[in-house]
Amino acid sequence: MSSQRVRCSGGVCDTAEARADAVSWVATAQPAIVHRPRRRFGQNFLVDRSCVARIVQALDPRPEDLVVEIGPGRGAVTAPLLERVKVLHVVEIDRDLCARLSVQYPRDRLVVHQGDALRFDFGTLGTGLRLVGNLPYNISSPLLFHIARFAPSVRDCHFMLQREVVDRMAAAPGSRSYGRLSVMLQYRFRVEKLFNVPAGAFRPTPKVDSAFVRLAPHASLPVAARDEAQLGELVAAAFSQRRKTVRNALAAYADADQLSELGIDPRLRPEDLSLADFVRLANAVGGRGAASLPGGRVDDAKGAKPAA
Repeated sequence: MSSQRVRCSGGVCDTAEARADAVSWVATAQPAIVHRPRRRFGQNFLVDRSCVARIVQALDPRPEDLVVEIGPGRGAVTAPLLERVKVLHVVEIDRDLCARLSVQYPRDRLVVHQGDALRFDFGTLGTGLRLVGNLPYNISSPLLFHIARFAPSVRDCHFMLQREVVDRMAAAPGSRSYGRLSVMLQYRFRVEKLFNVPAGAFRPTPKVDSAFVRLAPHASLPVAARDEAQLGELVAAAFSQRRKTVRNALAAYADADQLSELGIDPRLRPEDLSLADFVRLANAVGGRGAASLPGGRVDDAKGAKPAA
C-alpha cells in the first residue's frame, strides 16, 4: 500500500490522489469473498479511506454508545467503528452481506439485523441511538421520513446521501432547494451539512456526488404542531404545487383572507414560507383539507434520484 498521505480540503475528500491507495486498502481490509453490487439495493460501496476516517471522526463514538449502522455493505465503516465501540448494531437488507459480516466479526461485538431499514423498528433498540450510514440513494427520502418517526429515541444521525438531497435537507426558505424534505426534517432536527464527497469515492462509481450530513434532534421543538400528521399533509400539498401561490396551492385549507390573518402573504410561493409559518397554518386549519388531497397522499415533487 502506498504511504502517500490522502488530503482533504475545502470540505471535499480528494480521491484523485487517493484512488490507488483506496483500492489497495479495500483489497487488503476486506475478505476475499466476491460480492457483486446489486442495483436493486442501491449499492455503491465507499472505498476512500480518508472519507471513512472523516465519518468516524464526525461521529466520534465512545465505547458505551449505542451505535447503529444502516447499510454496512462490505464493512468499510463497520471495522473502524468496532475499534471504538464495545457493541455495534447493523441493519442490512442483503443476506449475502449479512452472512459475510456474521463470519467476519464475533456476535457479541457485532449484532446483525437482516432486513429492510424502511421497515425496521429502531425503537426496539433503546434510546440514545446514534445512527450512521451510507444510505441507499434510491430510497433516501422515504428512509429519512421513516427515521424521523424515531427522533425521540435518537441522539444523532450521521448519513452519507446524494449531495442534492443533503442540500434540500439543509435548505433555508426562499431557496430553490427548499421543500417538503427541508420543512419536515427541520421540524424534528437541526440539520448540518459536514462535507462533500465526490463520486470517485465509491465503487461502482455513482452518477452523482454525495455529501455527509449530521441530524441532531431538537431538545424541544422550536415550534410545535398540534397535529403532526396534519402538518405533514399541509406541507406535502403545498410543495406538490410549488410554482403556484400559497393562496392557490393551499386553497383546500385556507382562503386569502385567512392566510393574511395568520400573517402569511397569500401571494407568496410555498418555498417562501418558514417552518413557523407552516406550523402556524397547520395549527389554525385543524382537520380541514385532508380529504381534498388526491389519493390521500402527495409526494415530494423533487424525489431523490438513484445513485447509479
